[in-house]
Amino acid sequence: MQPGTRRDHAVVVGGGGPTGMMLAGELKLAGADVVIVERRASQELDGSRAGGLHARTIEVLDQRGIADRFLSEGQEHPFVGYAGTFLDISDVPTRHNYLLALWQRDVERILAGWVDELGVPILRSSEVVGFTQGGTGVEVELSDGTSLGAEFLVGCDGGRSVVRKAAGIEFAGWDPTVSFIIAEVEMEEAPEIGMRPEGGGIGPVDRGEGKGPYRVVLQRPPDENAGEPTLPDLREALEAAYGTDFGVHSPTWISRFTDMSRQATSYREGRVLLAGDAAHVHGPAGGQGLNTGVQDAVNLGWKLAQVVDGSSPESLLDTYQAERHPVGARVLRNTMAQVALSRTDERSRALREAVLDLLAMDEPRHRMAGMISGLDIHYHLGDGHPLLGRRMPDLDLHTAEGPTRLFSLLHEGRPVLLDLAEPGTFDVSRWAGRVRLVEATHAGAWRLPVIGEVAAPPAVLIRPDGHVAWTGGPTDPGLPRALATWFGPGTPA
Repeated sequence: MQPGTRRDHAVVVGGGGPTGMMLAGELKLAGADVVIVERRASQELDGSRAGGLHARTIEVLDQRGIADRFLSEGQEHPFVGYAGTFLDISDVPTRHNYLLALWQRDVERILAGWVDELGVPILRSSEVVGFTQGGTGVEVELSDGTSLGAEFLVGCDGGRSVVRKAAGIEFAGWDPTVSFIIAEVEMEEAPEIGMRPEGGGIGPVDRGEGKGPYRVVLQRPPDENAGEPTLPDLREALEAAYGTDFGVHSPTWISRFTDMSRQATSYREGRVLLAGDAAHVHGPAGGQGLNTGVQDAVNLGWKLAQVVDGSSPESLLDTYQAERHPVGARVLRNTMAQVALSRTDERSRALREAVLDLLAMDEPRHRMAGMISGLDIHYHLGDGHPLLGRRMPDLDLHTAEGPTRLFSLLHEGRPVLLDLAEPGTFDVSRWAGRVRLVEATHAGAWRLPVIGEVAAPPAVLIRPDGHVAWTGGPTDPGLPRALATWFGPGTPA
């Protein structure tokens, strides 16, 4: 059988971490037949992962009506971290102007519950080991010796991505300059809680209790030949940093990570795409990795679903690379900058002091916080209203059915044409079933993170990922073009 002729599923997602599950959920919500292939037998994690959700990630979860599941289990902190300091975001215009402290194991558990409700199958204790592409599909080889036929394969299988390597996609970037040992342990003595100037530090795993077990993250010299660290290695690192090992014992796990920064030169090779750590890896400064991956998934999901169901051409997938690759590149640059600012030599300390002085001012703080939180992301969709290409604010709206929030209109993952002018002036019948027309009013100013207040447009075309594809009035010839560009050619008039 030729590759591409067999169809077990429309899309195979290789990897069931946060990115893979978010992508599968988005695809299923849009009606696509998707399966996740995950090497773990359960959703349990075998080591340390991320510890927080940024504002824009919480917004996209809110757009799907599931943010409360995460908020009910996490702790809200009105700041984001940057190079070992904190930037206040309590004055940023969003309903979620905070960092939600929540370990990745909990994020994954909650996402797994969501995708299970949606009916997404997960093939556990299996992983993608290779594939063969054909003209209309891909044959995906699994570790158990079986294979799956699909129209598309998406590699969400981490920084050592088998999918990326098999696709021959270059992972360009920079080798590590620092290494960190990280562990979850018990301690006989109460440790010194808090962040260290060079990065890392000690904190309780259970943030509510404020006591052990403890999460320890300590910087070490880079060593390309270093294996997995041991308890004696951790004791040595604690002694070097604090002058004592605090009686450390009973590690749940010990691991290592670096500030290696690499990015796939292309997020797509034919019918194979990449998302999350498979597409970009970097140091953990600012806690941006998981968040960037989840937002990759929300950008890609609806586009891939439209290509699968035939409503949009494959060229729509080119916009995934065009929009998300620059976002990933910027994350690499700002994490490398944070590592540089965290060095403890005198010149680096002088630079850090100068930067922190700037960040004490409102405008630099807003700019940097907007970048770290993801709220300032701007896809370049051409000239026009400042909203174009940016995330739509969660406005309080009044409709014929009563009051609602803008994000509530996106729960189904469908695009929305929001008419804030005269009712009955817009006709989207050629896109019936694809685009939802909502007539509403809104009282009050429109404020965007970093940008500030903007004029309210007569109408806004909002993509399923919450970004604005068009603004204007009912006679604007750009609306049919925008509808066709993002949601496929409409039915003949």
